[in-house]
Amino acid sequence: MDNRLREPIIEFDGFSYQYRVQTSPSLVDIDLKIYEGEKVLILGPSGSGKSTLAHCLNGMAPYFYPGTATGSLKIGGAETKGLDLFRLSDRVGTVLQDPDGQFVGLSVAEDIAFRMENDAVPQSEMIARVKEAAAEAGMLEHLEASPHSLSGGQKQRVTVAGVISSGAPVLLFDEPLANLDPDAGRRAIERIDRIHKETGKTILIIEHRLEEVLHRDVDRIIVISDGRIVADLNPDELLTSSLLGETGIREPLYLTALRYAGGEFEACHRPSRLDAMELEPFADKLRQWNEVRPALAPESEVGAAAERSTESLPPLLELEGIGFGYEPGKPILRDVSLRIRKGERVGIVGKNGAGKSTLSKLICGFHKPTAGRIRYEGRDIGADTIKERAQRVGFVLQNPNHMISKTLVHEEVALGLMTRGFDGEETAKRVQEALRVCGLAPYRNWPISALSFGQRKRVTIASVLVLQPEVLILDEPTAGQDYRHYNEMMEFILRLSEEGLTVLFITHDMHLLLEYTDRAVVLADGVLLADERPEEVLTDPALVQAASLKETSLMGLARRAGLPDPSGFVRTFIAEDRGKRVRSR
Repeated sequence: MDNRLREPIIEFDGFSYQYRVQTSPSLVDIDLKIYEGEKVLILGPSGSGKSTLAHCLNGMAPYFYPGTATGSLKIGGAETKGLDLFRLSDRVGTVLQDPDGQFVGLSVAEDIAFRMENDAVPQSEMIARVKEAAAEAGMLEHLEASPHSLSGGQKQRVTVAGVISSGAPVLLFDEPLANLDPDAGRRAIERIDRIHKETGKTILIIEHRLEEVLHRDVDRIIVISDGRIVADLNPDELLTSSLLGETGIREPLYLTALRYAGGEFEACHRPSRLDAMELEPFADKLRQWNEVRPALAPESEVGAAAERSTESLPPLLELEGIGFGYEPGKPILRDVSLRIRKGERVGIVGKNGAGKSTLSKLICGFHKPTAGRIRYEGRDIGADTIKERAQRVGFVLQNPNHMISKTLVHEEVALGLMTRGFDGEETAKRVQEALRVCGLAPYRNWPISALSFGQRKRVTIASVLVLQPEVLILDEPTAGQDYRHYNEMMEFILRLSEEGLTVLFITHDMHLLLEYTDRAVVLADGVLLADERPEEVLTDPALVQAASLKETSLMGLARRAGLPDPSGFVRTFIAEDRGKRVRSR
């Protein structure tokens, strides 16, 4: 629909916002109108100001994050300066990136009903509305469950049901894909799209993962960089501009492959959706590139891009017949056996609840296996304490809020070194380097409470990297990370692995799996399904379905272009992409 026929529901006019803890504003002179019933993606690198934009819309700034606003922000025609937090929540319902921080009820039903209870809605009406909202969010069968017992995807659906039941005309989704497995993420985007179409509400999505969001159409994409709006375009126009590269945002993989093959696409080719894109002009170039490129690659590049041979090295970490369950008769892991060698980079993948994080906690000694044993350099470490294992194994939890205990960024990163008795000079040197590689140097003296989820995640990664472990376990390291910071951090970890650091990635990020791992360990329902090269896993339809993974868009591109060997095309792309990164170092 033409926006000239609709009323703006959100209006920024010369709006700026500066947090109390900052010396410069996070938002600068924002002019933006969002119209009733639109579905808008807000995109930008970490620290760009997109989270601040969300905080100003839902009242978190200034009520939770104190600061000073100038200019005008109207929601539903009302100036937000005259609205308290409660009345703002009538206009904007928010689904937070971390659902655990949003729960208030002891059951799903109580949580959904919380706002209605505060509004004194009659019980009969409340019950009907709770069931209606739960049905729309796909949680009708879980009304009696505790929210904290649910999977990541289910938790998110509970918060979605809560904001639907509030009746707010604007729904704001803050990083909705950050903690979901690929299949759950796909379904989340489909659910948001369905809610948009069925309710007519205005939808705002803040997300780094552009390709995944574009699984369903959006009306506009707003790109923010350094606190300013640098683009307000439809998806096809944005993907044919240079803005994504300039602002450090990753374009969809299939478009990168087309560029490698020499394809020059325009908005008229509809590049925002692979299933709708016009591919005929590029099919011949893709075939030629797929056939010729591997043969032309210099020997040194092939060696750098191909898989590293670690088979001659002895196992560093061995898991034999591991079994574990939190409750008798309910196993989380069953007969899992793995051998991991020094310097390997191993991806552990599978749907939410598959046992990935539990496996890591067993390696760290947080729990004891009920069956099997774990050896390190050939020695059974079953009797080692958590402290003894921590001398060798570093673990970064999925939720950074579960690790952080200090107020300032540099204090948190230095904490482990100080506990181990390092002197001030060595501590300062290591902290400075860790903050640099994790993109946190400008925030050294910031309070951690002022950081975004993605920035807090990097703080916890830095706090473990400074300890220089022999084995590093990273649980969802890319959650909330923009492409530039993701690349800087991963390239640093890559260099450490080439020097002997062994890295285990628990991840839902299929890009990370393809780009940075030697092997993919696939878990489903606590059972080891596969231990293969990542491209072999992601090109196996049965494995992809069994583990709730996502087939890479490269496979879809190869099929649509009629390439005879889609798996070979994926391998060609990986070699090209890795080779480019090696040459750029």
